[in-house]
Amino acid sequence: MTKPTKEIPRFENEADERKFWESHDSADFLDWSLARSVTLPNLKPTTKTISIRLPQHLLDSIKAAANSRDVPYQSLIKVWLQEKLDSR
Repeated sequence: MTKPTKEIPRFENEADERKFWESHDSADFLDWSLARSVTLPNLKPTTKTISIRLPQHLLDSIKAAANSRDVPYQSLIKVWLQEKLDSR
């Protein structure tokens, strides 16, 4: 079921485009019935560096656990955090 769509305007920059889409419905410009799912296998999630203070004995224990699993300790912390969130 195709319907006539409006033409998407040209934008000077990303900020202008963002402002436009905040106040317009994309269904007026695109026929979503023609949309297809895609897989993006090489897409990596954005990461952000954080700083966290841990007692030395806790950090030593985490490093020892990571060493016994032969993985970097920061990777092990990320795995543990994700497992904890998934178990909620």
